[in-house]
Amino acid sequence: MFKVIKKADIVLFIILIVLGLGLSWLSIAGSVTGQKAVVTVSGKTYGSYDLSRNQSVTIKHNGHTNKFSIKDGYVQMTYSDCKNQICVKKGRINETNQSIVCLPNKIVITIEGGDDKYDAISN
Repeated sequence: MFKVIKKADIVLFIILIVLGLGLSWLSIAGSVTGQKAVVTVSGKTYGSYDLSRNQSVTIKHNGHTNKFSIKDGYVQMTYSDCKNQICVKKGRINETNQSIVCLPNKIVITIEGGDDKYDAISN
């Protein structure tokens, strides 16, 4: 009726917890401040924008309009004509591995490039 927990079960549980925490830390620690925002529309590259240059961009595609701005090294979707507004509510991003997605309008903004911690690797 009742199962007895074995030592192997406890060890497996601890290993899985440590592995999960380690992967979470790597995903967080792997992000660095990005250099550019790459925009794709319907899976095709629309443009690449330098995060060091303040600017606003309007994207018109298939009867839809989205606007994003780059200011002080951050990119933010400022307007979308989609219903759910998740992309606008996402806020500002500036680190690699971050993105803003407007699924209804098929627009993705991804942060790429970053400051390398090392200039060279030597043996």
